[in-house]
Amino acid sequence: MTHIKLSQMPAFKRAYKKLTPTEKEKVDEAIHALIKDPGIGEEKKGDLAGVFVYQFKSHHQLMLLAYEWNVHERLLLMLGVHENFYHDLKNKR
Repeated sequence: MTHIKLSQMPAFKRAYKKLTPTEKEKVDEAIHALIKDPGIGEEKKGDLAGVFVYQFKSHHQLMLLAYEWNVHERLLLMLGVHENFYHDLKNKR
């Protein structure tokens, strides 16, 4: 299997750092899932073309993980709950 490079943008790192250990575990599972199959997220259109968003549950809360990918790399852009997520994501691009 090819080695996949995993990179994190500052917005992702800040959000990840604030999570509890249990929440971090759920995020880590989501990251492993998208490393294996980067097509699991929904590809966005318009201003966010090229960005994928993967949704998963953590403590009954819907979490969104925005990322970009190619064959060799996964770039983690942002992590958060739905409220203002897409607005903030557009501002970070």
